[in-house]
Amino acid sequence: MTTSFGTAINIAAVEDPNPNPKLQIQKFNGLKSASNSLLLSRRLHVHRSISRSNSNFIVRAVSTPAKPAAVEPKRSKVEIFKEQSNFIRYPLNEEILTAAPNINEAATQLIKFHGSYMQYDRDERGGRSYSFMLRTKNPGGEVSNRLYLVMDDLADQFGIGTLRLTTRQTFQLHGVLKKDLKTVMSTIIKNMGSTLGACGDLNRNVLAPAAPFAKKDYIFAKKTADKIAALLTPQSGFYYDVWVDGEKFMTAEPPEVVEARNDNSHGTNFPDSPEPIYGTQFLPRKFKIAVTVPTDNSVDIFTNDIGVVVVSDEDGEPQGFNIYVGGGMGRTHRVETTFPRLSEPLGYVPKEDILYAVKAIVVTQRENGRRDDRKYSRLKYLLSSWGIEKFRSVTEQYYGKKFEPCHELPEWEFKSYLGWHEQGDGTLFCGLHVDNGRIKGEMKKALREVIEKYNLNVRLTPNQNIILTNIRQALRRPIDTVLAQGGLLQPRFVDPLNLTAMACPAFPLCPLAITEAERGIPDILKRIRAMFEKVGLRYFESVVIRVTGCPNGCARPYMAELGLVGDGPNSYQIWLGGTPNQTSLAKSFKDKVKVQDLEKVLEPLFYHWKRKRNSKESFGEFANRMGFKKLGALVDKWVGIPASSSRYTLKLFSDKETYEAMDALARLQNKNAHQLAIEIVRNYVASQQNGKSMD
Repeated sequence: MTTSFGTAINIAAVEDPNPNPKLQIQKFNGLKSASNSLLLSRRLHVHRSISRSNSNFIVRAVSTPAKPAAVEPKRSKVEIFKEQSNFIRYPLNEEILTAAPNINEAATQLIKFHGSYMQYDRDERGGRSYSFMLRTKNPGGEVSNRLYLVMDDLADQFGIGTLRLTTRQTFQLHGVLKKDLKTVMSTIIKNMGSTLGACGDLNRNVLAPAAPFAKKDYIFAKKTADKIAALLTPQSGFYYDVWVDGEKFMTAEPPEVVEARNDNSHGTNFPDSPEPIYGTQFLPRKFKIAVTVPTDNSVDIFTNDIGVVVVSDEDGEPQGFNIYVGGGMGRTHRVETTFPRLSEPLGYVPKEDILYAVKAIVVTQRENGRRDDRKYSRLKYLLSSWGIEKFRSVTEQYYGKKFEPCHELPEWEFKSYLGWHEQGDGTLFCGLHVDNGRIKGEMKKALREVIEKYNLNVRLTPNQNIILTNIRQALRRPIDTVLAQGGLLQPRFVDPLNLTAMACPAFPLCPLAITEAERGIPDILKRIRAMFEKVGLRYFESVVIRVTGCPNGCARPYMAELGLVGDGPNSYQIWLGGTPNQTSLAKSFKDKVKVQDLEKVLEPLFYHWKRKRNSKESFGEFANRMGFKKLGALVDKWVGIPASSSRYTLKLFSDKETYEAMDALARLQNKNAHQLAIEIVRNYVASQQNGKSMD
């Protein structure tokens, strides 16, 4: 069976008597099964013209009117690399053996499927120091004790001494040299880890709630995530051929996964192919899936290509799943036809059908997603072009059944699972906040000590945090002591702004970064805290803030109440309107705001939120209710806090040490530092007044 690409029709290139000034997106008929060659010849008609003065004839090539010329559809360069790669092997298998510190263009694209990106230090001048970032694949963020310790060692021996927790519940290991790639990869594989499919045009890491609750729905969600990950794992062996010379380290798959993968009763598979679901071309672009339970939106469910939600009966027994499709974050600046998008309801399926339904959705994207322009290759653009009804109809042909209507669900909540919690099986878990997911220094040593000493397993969260699991009650105090010494504090000791903030790595290693994100967000959060104090917002009040160095959206800034998206050197596009429970899409508010000018935009917004919000109205909800036109006017005419308004505003703490000392005293009285400080000031003022009256 061979494959051929459908025709691409450039709508914008066609002359329209009533042109629409808005840019048109190409329509693409996708990847179709056929017996014909990819190369289509163009038929030419030879016309003989005889001149009276010259008996020689002229040959002209013209199109045959009755049969328009067949034109080979445009394909992106990556599609050609995939086609010529022998299932993602060549030329990567040769390039990693050369003495050069880098690899060629084709290998750079192919190594993504193996879970790695080539990078260079953009802070350096006068040359490029190449290295590789490796990303693991951990469905539901589950990491064994053994694998964590191996990753910790590899970071020190072959990386830059840090581990990066990602927004998709995986590790990133930065700074690996090409000469060490095979050693690092094989070590991960031999310790029951994997990087296969962590990047590239295929299913990425499958998200699930990181909380290890011993509840039926949570357990079922995690098992479903594992099965979906197994279903969509490449089968052709290229990963093991390249990194462990063909030796395979695979666990036994559940029989229902094997059955669903091999089933071709509805034309989903490539018969006799080593990749029955993906074929030679894999998917048009990356593909992201998340599984969760009702109310728990720790996974940002609506930002995924497929969102799967467990539906249980009144006794708590899982019965099936609601499925949502078409979410995605990436976009391109100044190209209005690219956009972030929330997923929408596709339908409900009984629990025994979930693997077949997911496979049908993946195949619909495989067959119809655009392969000519990678800006428009995500599933969200197919949904936007077709609409949900057509997408549902086509997917049902591959599924073989009709989707039932989605079940009604309760309101969503964002759950971080920080701090200590009962698992429900007699043990505890402890969620730890890690600023921007960067494990380093004393924190890294402390985590290593408790994980190794107490033989703990871990879960990585979609919010760049880490959870220690299966902890005996008696170990809580000694673990707390070691963690605190490493700077891993319980959430009540961490600034609320930091608890929900996220940033992508950006500079210096990401080749797509336009400006700072991870390195810039600590100062940005401190400045926002100062603005909060200046306008009179209380310490425990917070805003979901996410920062990315480019518009691709790795830290999901388009879901934040306040998103900062790099749009130039030291410059951000400001997005407003996401909500704390991650169910609303933010919108672009201002472009090209220099980092040093953030106060000019944010201070008036926080000031008016403090004074004009409804009861319990979040910052994002306030922004949506007010409208961007009105907010823009408030920013434009801002000249500072009115004198009368700042009359009673008091900055209580000028340094961190004073605050920490006051906070420690306050906790003994079940208060926070600000409450205790105000109480002390009031008592002092009262005593002074009493003293004066006695004189």
